[in-house]
Amino acid sequence: MKIIIAGNGKVGQTLAKLLSAEGYDLTIIDSQPSVLQSSLEKFDVMAFQGNCASMETLLSAGVKNTDLLIATTGTDELNLLCCMTARAMNPKIHTIARIRDPEYAKQAYIMKDAFGLSLAFNPEKQAAKEIERLIKYPGFLKIDSFAKGRVEIVELKIEEGSKLCNVPLKDMNGIVKCKVLVCAVLRNRKVIAPDGNFELKAGDKIYVTAPTDALSDLLKNLGIVTHKIKDVMIAGGGMVSYYLACLLEKSKINVRIIDSDYGRCIKLSEQLPKASIIHGDASNQQVLESEGINEADALVTLTGNDELNMIISLYGSNCGIPLTVTKLTNFENSNIIDSLPIGSVISPHRLCCNTIVRYVRTMRNQTGAAVTIHSIADGQAEAIEFLVDKNTLNCGIPLKKNKLRKNILIVCITRGDVTEMPDGDSTFNEGDSVVIVSSGDNVILQLNDIFE
Repeated sequence: MKIIIAGNGKVGQTLAKLLSAEGYDLTIIDSQPSVLQSSLEKFDVMAFQGNCASMETLLSAGVKNTDLLIATTGTDELNLLCCMTARAMNPKIHTIARIRDPEYAKQAYIMKDAFGLSLAFNPEKQAAKEIERLIKYPGFLKIDSFAKGRVEIVELKIEEGSKLCNVPLKDMNGIVKCKVLVCAVLRNRKVIAPDGNFELKAGDKIYVTAPTDALSDLLKNLGIVTHKIKDVMIAGGGMVSYYLACLLEKSKINVRIIDSDYGRCIKLSEQLPKASIIHGDASNQQVLESEGINEADALVTLTGNDELNMIISLYGSNCGIPLTVTKLTNFENSNIIDSLPIGSVISPHRLCCNTIVRYVRTMRNQTGAAVTIHSIADGQAEAIEFLVDKNTLNCGIPLKKNKLRKNILIVCITRGDVTEMPDGDSTFNEGDSVVIVSSGDNVILQLNDIFE
């Protein structure tokens, strides 16, 4: 399967890493030779320098024999033109475009045939939805949804003095008083697929599968005290901030946005009449204190500078703010990030790449492809949702009689409105939703791939 990635920024490079690892025939287009050289050195790809919306450049990149084009440049108009041109040159090609501006979002959906679009994605909007879920359930570092929102995989860090310290997993349900399943543990930056005898230690990050309605009980019974978030301070007035404020206003949460760009503040005040927009430097202690950082229930740092976001989050944590969320784009060193009290970390480009990888796998497997894909445990494992169909093997057979590939765990079965954390006697049948967690080198394209 041949894929062209037009635009080799953070999204393009992350896609190149993920898709080249799965063996796809990749070609990258970018106008900057330095970024192309970086990808050529890291990944098994072809590269072309030029304007990705130019017919000449697309022809040189082999668009007429390409199955999928992904336009990920930083300009919406260029991405749309690139997809339109590619579709005109190859009517059978699938096209995916990055569309960030809310003014274009509805238009792109209504006119997707005219634009030649198969799918549009918005990293900033996806990041805002992720942050909203963290604000809804403060206490979790990360939340991923499955089965149309009925099931979540949440990330928790085991702190010193936690009720779960030195507890084997087989005894965990007695402590949390609700049925959950630990599907992965990250210890010393290495992912572990634990069994019932595995003992949790301080510093571990655990990934817990639970029905959505059990999340509040999970936090309460672990003694993680949370209260409803009513007041959110946002540092930075970019697109993620705009989308997040729109979501929070619907929940009647008070929003304050601080940005140093006066023109941007004026525009946000017009777009978000219910929010408080402050023109100022969010890294200035006096500004933060005068705007009431000590009264905020949550601090979300969304400036365009990773280092600045971390500094502001560190200050907010020092002020005792119950919840901090930090946007990081370029930081790859998990050791540094894990050692800092900056709360939950959000990476917009990684979030959107999950959506694109799912689309690519669906193209490759016309039947039985994944419904949902989330990367967990610092990218060392995947949580994948499949629908059981008539071609699925081992339907109706108890799980204890099935032989699964190494590092594969079935973590959840949903049948209608009923969600089950499975044991050895559980079965799945046609129409059920099954969530599996895969670690190691496994690439799971369809549900039947989990069996030996």
